[in-house]
Amino acid sequence: MLLNHRAKPRTDSGSVRTAVGAVEDPELHRGLAELGMLRDVEVDRKGRARIEIALTTSACPLRESLREAVTNAATAAGAAAVDVVFSTMSERERMELAGHIRGEKPRGLAERTRVYAVASGKGGVGKSSVTANLAVALARSGQRVGVLDADVWGYSIPHLFGVRRNPIALNGFMLPVEAHGVRLMSVGFFVEDTEPVVWRGPMLHKALEQFLVDVHWDDLDVLLLDLPPGTGDVALSLLELVPQAALLAVTTPQPAAQTVAARVGRMARDQRMPIAGVVENMSSLVCGSCGAATSLFGSGGGQRLAEELDVPLLTQVPLDAAMREAGDAGIPVVARDPDAPSAAAVAKLAAELPVVRRGLAGIPLPLSVV
Repeated sequence: MLLNHRAKPRTDSGSVRTAVGAVEDPELHRGLAELGMLRDVEVDRKGRARIEIALTTSACPLRESLREAVTNAATAAGAAAVDVVFSTMSERERMELAGHIRGEKPRGLAERTRVYAVASGKGGVGKSSVTANLAVALARSGQRVGVLDADVWGYSIPHLFGVRRNPIALNGFMLPVEAHGVRLMSVGFFVEDTEPVVWRGPMLHKALEQFLVDVHWDDLDVLLLDLPPGTGDVALSLLELVPQAALLAVTTPQPAAQTVAARVGRMARDQRMPIAGVVENMSSLVCGSCGAATSLFGSGGGQRLAEELDVPLLTQVPLDAAMREAGDAGIPVVARDPDAPSAAAVAKLAAELPVVRRGLAGIPLPLSVV
């Protein structure tokens, strides 16, 4: 006599739930189960899984990457087929999630976060390109990195990273936009490409304060501040808001660029801001065919600036076609063409970036009366 045994499923809902629950949300960097985003998990007799994920917003820009990650996790757990469906959290659930994320952590940056203010005396020296590529190089070394685009009038970080979407707001704070492993915040995420930003000092200060305090940077290792050229309101506001920042001065070999960059260095000295070092950008033009280097903008500006400020010349970044093409494509050259001479120079900078801490002199300390 033959016995009719039911086919044993390849997996069960518990195994799939465990596997999918460990998948990290790409913006919150925590498991879906921990965040309460994993809802129903059903697996039928043939091993076909139906998984419901509750998104923080119906317009979640990373929906498809999350679908792929959930599908891969469920398949690895033994599911024969996977159907991922999305719903949206209620406002109450969003508030509870926000409370869970913020927890008892203080607002703003973590004390251990190293902050570098990338500055130049004049525009056109490639300061933002250096910032973007340094950030990606640091992230590729395993560090948690953020970039705050403080160049309010001439923002270019969204273009250099190839991202154009609004940050997600979650009950009083924003999630930074992430690209190439770097967490980003820029006024460029809130305005159209052709829309000018016409802000005066008080508005600038408030916007920068919000970008620092009301953005969930989530315990960064390094935050890079892409400053506007010169020594105006933004630079002074950031010195006040982020007193632990160290200056990273960017110049080209030209004497004109070196001279105005020295003014930024002197401002930092006057404000007791430490200077991490000097980066000489566009140090030479590298031929894409033969590899020969030409000193298109002269030579020695970076070294002279370093000597004047009594800090090290950290690297000399050549100008090559790879850097220009990567910037146009919205993919930093260290990610798009890591073997390019410009990418190698930035990778050297990331590997040797000094840890600089500001002394307590000039910083107001809280006092309590016992």
